Amino acid sequence: MESKTPIIREFANYTLKNIFASLGLSLYVIVDTLFIALAAGAIGLASLNIVLPIFNLFNSIGLMLGIGGATIYSMNKERNSSNNDSLYGQLLISGILVGIFFIIIANIFTNQLLYLMGANSQTINVAAPYLRIISFSAPLFIVNYISVNFIRNDGNPKLTMIATLSETGVVIIIDYLFVFVLGLGMNGAAFATLFAPLTSLVILTHHRFFPARNLKLKLRIPNLTLVKSVIRLGFPSLLAELSTGISIFVFNIVLLRLGGNYEVAAYGVIANICIIVLAFFNGVSFGMQPLVAREYGRNNWKDVRKILYASLVTCSVIALVCYVFLVIFKYPVINIFNNAHSNLLVTYASYGIPFYFLSIFFSGININIMIFSVSINQPRLSFFISLLRGYLILLPTIVIFGYLFGVTGVWLSVPFTELVVALLSILFLRNILTQNFA
Repeated sequence: MESKTPIIREFANYTLKNIFASLGLSLYVIVDTLFIALAAGAIGLASLNIVLPIFNLFNSIGLMLGIGGATIYSMNKERNSSNNDSLYGQLLISGILVGIFFIIIANIFTNQLLYLMGANSQTINVAAPYLRIISFSAPLFIVNYISVNFIRNDGNPKLTMIATLSETGVVIIIDYLFVFVLGLGMNGAAFATLFAPLTSLVILTHHRFFPARNLKLKLRIPNLTLVKSVIRLGFPSLLAELSTGISIFVFNIVLLRLGGNYEVAAYGVIANICIIVLAFFNGVSFGMQPLVAREYGRNNWKDVRKILYASLVTCSVIALVCYVFLVIFKYPVINIFNNAHSNLLVTYASYGIPFYFLSIFFSGININIMIFSVSINQPRLSFFISLLRGYLILLPTIVIFGYLFGVTGVWLSVPFTELVVALLSILFLRNILTQNFA
C-alpha cells in the first residue's frame, strides 16, 4: 500500500529522526573522547586515535551488512518477494561470526596491530588494553548496525532514534562512573563502550510491537548467494566508513613525521569535531535512503528525484552553517578537549580547522550521492565515490600535500579530495539519471 503522505514531508520526518539518531551517537563519541582527554591527556587522545581505525573496521562491516541488507529488504517488500523472510536472521548470524573473529584477532595480535597503526613507546601501553577490551564489542556493534538499518527501513525510524539517543545517555553516565568514580581511566571508557550497542539492542526489541511491522526474525544458516547480494550493495558503504579509519592511520603517520604526538592529538580533536558535522550529513542520507529505495521499487522516478534534490539542498545549508560556526568559535570548541591547557594543542588545532573544514561543502554531496546510488540499485557509482574519496585520491594527496606544503598541506588534502570527487560524482550521477530515469 502506497503512502499518501507528501514525499517531502516524509523526507523531513525521516531526516529529522535520523539526524537526531546520528547526533546522539556522535555525542557519545565526543563525550567519550572528552573523558579520555581529561583522564589521560594528549597521550590518551593519541592512543585513542591509533585504535580508532581498528574499531572503525568492524563498524564498517556492520554498516555494510545493514545498508546492503536493508536496501534489498525495502526493494523486495515493494515487490512482495518471499526472499525477505529470513534475510534479517541470516545477516545477524553472519555479523555475530565476523564479530567473534575480530575478538580473536585483536586479542592474539594486539601489539602487532597497534604498531602497524602507528603506535610508539609512549602510546603502546595505553592503547593495548583499550583495544583488547573494546574488541569484545565487535559482534554487538555489528548486530546493532544491521538491526537499526532493517528497523528503519521497516517504517520505524522513531524507534531507531529512541534507541540511539538512549544508548548515548546511558553510556555517557556509565562512562563517567567507570572513568572517574571508579578511577578506571581510559580502560573504563573501553568497558563503557560495551554498553552502547547492548542498550540500543534492548530497545530495538520493542519493534515487535510496531503495528505496521513486516520484519521477521528467522535465524537461518547464511545463504552465500544472498550474502553476496548484500555485500554487493553494502560494500560501498563499507569502503566509505573504512576509509575514515584508513585516513586516520595515514594522517597519524604523516603528522608524526612532520611534527609529533601533539599534531596527532590536534588531528584527533579536529576528527572528533568532524564526526558531529558528518552526523548531520549521515542523518540526511540515511533518512533519504529508505524512501528512495521504496520509490525505486515502485518505479516512481518523480519522487526519487524530489528526495535527492531535497537532501542535497539540506546538506548544503548545513555545511554553510557549520563552517561559519566552527571558524568563529574554534577556540572554545578546541578547549573542550584541552583539559591540560596545552598551548601547542590549541595552536595546531585552531590553525587546521579553517582549512580542513572547507571539505564539508563537498562531503555532504558525496555522502548523499553515494547512499542514493545504492538505493536505486546502482552500486557502481557508490563504489566509485567511496574508492576515490577514501583511497585513490585522498591517501596520496595527504602524503604529497604534506611533502610539498607541510602540515598546511595535510589539512588541505581533505577539501581538495572532496571537491574533485564531488565534481565527478555529479557528472556521473547526471548520466545515470538521464539514461535510466529521464
